[in-house]
Amino acid sequence: MNTLKRFFLWPSNNLTTVIPIVLGLGFLTGYVYDTSFLKQYILLATFLMIFPTMIGFKLKEAFDLSHAKVLLTTVVINFAIIPLIAYFLGLTFLTGEPQMFAGLAIASLLPTSGMTISWTMLHKGNVPAAVKITAVSLLTGSLLAPWYLLAMVGKLVQVDVKQTFLTISVIVFIPLILGNITHKFLMTRMTQEQFQKKVKPFFPALSVWAMLFVIFSSISMKARMIISNPTVIFTGLIVLSVFYLLNYLISTLTGRALMDRKDAITVVYGTVMRNLSLALGLAVTTFGPKAGLIVTLAFILQVQSAAWYGKISEKLGFFREKLVKTS
Repeated sequence: MNTLKRFFLWPSNNLTTVIPIVLGLGFLTGYVYDTSFLKQYILLATFLMIFPTMIGFKLKEAFDLSHAKVLLTTVVINFAIIPLIAYFLGLTFLTGEPQMFAGLAIASLLPTSGMTISWTMLHKGNVPAAVKITAVSLLTGSLLAPWYLLAMVGKLVQVDVKQTFLTISVIVFIPLILGNITHKFLMTRMTQEQFQKKVKPFFPALSVWAMLFVIFSSISMKARMIISNPTVIFTGLIVLSVFYLLNYLISTLTGRALMDRKDAITVVYGTVMRNLSLALGLAVTTFGPKAGLIVTLAFILQVQSAAWYGKISEKLGFFREKLVKTS
């Protein structure tokens, strides 16, 4: 039983190792075999990827008025500055790859995930504010994404706003409602403490297994095309490196100027961490495997950079413990 449990939990605890392995397996499998039949299962897998993250999601956190300064700052960065960065990077590097442009746009429009809260907690940031940022960003990004996509990539790739809303309903709002119902049902059978210790740790693992299926399917279906054109991967990595570097730079400078260390750390991880699980599902189901490829590459950079940023920011003392007010 312990061996089975360790096997089940291993991918979620080793994302930086697992994702490159699945990418490699996807390329090899897709190069040898036709995996197009997997496409019919991607939407279901996307639902299973998102649903566990919604169980216990504190929707009410989005509607109180606390942490206004931190919340307003992250909203401006997430929905004004970051989409503009993605748009200009796409115009500069990806006009010849409209699907990848769409994938980058989707990633830029869906900020925050459970990792936002985890990294904020790990580096002693403002955790209640991180929870609020996650809730607000999920709802705001889901409502704005179709319109932003139409404006950003509508001239290069067909954007069906109605279909995008329907897809978001399947992979965001329905899991959100069912997750809330599931949590209430579990609370009739156990205490909150039992839920946190015995049940909740398995949800990220389930989500990761579904995510790995989506990654494997989307990559394998276009493996021959990608392998015959390796510049696609190289270009994607370059664009994403610049995207994340600018994101870190803007959030760090903003945090240094306006906030103390706890709130500044929260702003960084509330803007840099994109909801890549949701972005991957939306990219693949709406625009295709190439859109999913750039989101998949972002997984590798995002997890690694978040870990390194935390170490470097602490070592170099990026932020002040208390903000000195000047008259």
